[in-house]
Amino acid sequence: MKMSRAATVLAFALGVACWRLLREPVLTWGATRGEAAERLPGDELLDHADGIATRAIDIDAPASAVWPWLAQMGPSPRGGAYTYDWIENMLGLNMHSADSVLPDFQHPQLGDTIGFGANRMRLTLVEPNRVLAWRSEDGNWVWTFVLHSHNHRTRLISRNRFRVPSPAARIAMIPMKPASLIMERKMLLGIKQRAEQLAADAATPTSPPV
Repeated sequence: MKMSRAATVLAFALGVACWRLLREPVLTWGATRGEAAERLPGDELLDHADGIATRAIDIDAPASAVWPWLAQMGPSPRGGAYTYDWIENMLGLNMHSADSVLPDFQHPQLGDTIGFGANRMRLTLVEPNRVLAWRSEDGNWVWTFVLHSHNHRTRLISRNRFRVPSPAARIAMIPMKPASLIMERKMLLGIKQRAEQLAADAATPTSPPV
């Protein structure tokens, strides 16, 4: 019994140590230390957050080629989230990642809502080609996209700020953090691919009709 308790304590200590080592890369994939630390537009929507994840990616396309994919995000008939649809749909999210720009969803307005399972997200900040922020109706989650464009390239930053109001929610959040990295990394890479293809298509001259 004593060996069992010792092994349990050791396993717990190793788990805590590993999480401390991995916590920063999990929560800041692709982001610089400066980006992770800086205050971004949308942070004011949830000032006292229990947790923050800031992830980022470089995109070889102007912000005007990135924005359409952000503007149309959401469950069907919107454009999905450009990540693993099969995982999201196991959770009943009805996500179907689009590979084309959907004209009906290119003009997001303040107050628009979309559903993410049990979460209802309301659009609370819109600056085309620069900032898009959603906030859950219970006020415990804010998801913001910030675009910095320079010389036809874009730095896309995704920031999640969240509050966990109960001990049970804190425990449930532990596996969610690494899982969110897997999903969000795929999402950012998916946006990058689509935006770069959109920019390339726009730059390709079309042949005049014969």
